Amino acid sequence: MKRHADTPRRLPASIAATVTTATAIALAACSTPPSGHVPALDVPASWRNAPNATDGQTPAHPAAPAAAIAPDWWRAFGSVELSELVAQAQANSFDVAAAAARVRQAQAQARIAGAALLPDVSLAANVQRFKEPQETVSGFYNLQLFASYEVDIWGGNAALRDSARAALLSTAYARDAITLTVVATVANTYLQTVALRERVTIAQRNLDNSERILALVSSRARAGAATPLEVAQQRGLVATQRQELALRTQQSRASLATLATVLGRPTEGFDIAATTLAGIAAPTAATGVPSELLARRPDLAQAERALAAADADITVARAAMLPTLTLTAGAGAGAEHLRNLFDTSLYNLAAGLVVPIFNAGRLSAGRDLAVARREELLAAYRGAIVNAFGDVETALAAADGVAAQRAAQDEALAQASEAVRLAESRYRAGAETLLTLLDAQRTLYAAQDQQIQLNLSQRQSSVALYRALGGGWRTTPSENTPIATDSTRCGLCKS
Repeated sequence: MKRHADTPRRLPASIAATVTTATAIALAACSTPPSGHVPALDVPASWRNAPNATDGQTPAHPAAPAAAIAPDWWRAFGSVELSELVAQAQANSFDVAAAAARVRQAQAQARIAGAALLPDVSLAANVQRFKEPQETVSGFYNLQLFASYEVDIWGGNAALRDSARAALLSTAYARDAITLTVVATVANTYLQTVALRERVTIAQRNLDNSERILALVSSRARAGAATPLEVAQQRGLVATQRQELALRTQQSRASLATLATVLGRPTEGFDIAATTLAGIAAPTAATGVPSELLARRPDLAQAERALAAADADITVARAAMLPTLTLTAGAGAGAEHLRNLFDTSLYNLAAGLVVPIFNAGRLSAGRDLAVARREELLAAYRGAIVNAFGDVETALAAADGVAAQRAAQDEALAQASEAVRLAESRYRAGAETLLTLLDAQRTLYAAQDQQIQLNLSQRQSSVALYRALGGGWRTTPSENTPIATDSTRCGLCKS
């Protein structure tokens, strides 16, 4: 019996069985959502180097939750000039501008990813004019509206949207982390420039004092009370002081140029007014409890959102291995004459199911790639948390150590000043040798220079602590990212 031409062919039993088996395997292997399991990390109950800790031991009483660090934490240093420079850096820094552009790129990517959840609609209009031999010219006018929609059966399109949104937040947090780094760099470079200028002043003052004593030694030599050796020794000290002055001047100029570069400004004509650290405070940030750090640092929020994006990417990769269902519809009108265009209506409806059968392992490799990528980001996230705790402990230890050094250095400087006064007085009276006076001068200069360096270290340790604690950064409700209560993050750390 001859089969009618319009009767659909039936697949052979073997092919039908193969398709069914492949579909079942894909459903069994790929429909399971990612577990999102994150091994926990131990979070200390208190800071080891907290101000109330002694001998490096854990404080007896854990630190209480701290008040929020002010977003403009650099104002705590009490320098109007520093605040103005930070504002310039935030507005003009090329690093911040590049990070902001990356956020806009991520926003566009998020919109692109979200579009897959809505139908695609397009309008087409066609005009045809044709002439056949021995026939008159004829035409055809056609207007059609098309719509297509992929049914998100397995949640792949939704996961793609979620991945893009998480990537957007990760990029925004990366911008905030870069901004915090730029602000801290401006503060550190500004403080270093001011300290170098003060060290230049100290070097000039000691050079002047050495030249004054050289004049005294030369006068005593002309009177026969000092030897040419003593004159040569003092001249050697003067030459050393001049070399030190030239070095400090060079370092000061280089630091000023670095500050201008960080601000995104040309070095020509750029200058600052401050010449001493005396008018710049050394504030101490309230550390709070260690667990608060998870919501304080933008780099941790960035890593956490990147991990969330990787979780969604696994769902996308698994959904790609499953059948896809696409619905299409079209409606329109066509006629040989434009005036009769809407007299005839056209429409069509269709549904298409596509089942991946063989792709040489490409789709499964994509899933494995997404899983391995998540494992990499998980390790990076855990490492970022450990590094964050280490940054705070290092900053706390530095602040405590510098404070102890300053107390000892103040006493050393006072004794060095008294030693120079006594040595010069005794040398004038002939009761002391020039060698003692030379040694006293060198000791005094070293003590003065060391004091400035410790003043700088104390203020820079404050900058380091603010930066390690997140610099006053906080997520906002509009970002819809409950970092402190996120299930992934809470599963990662335990007290």
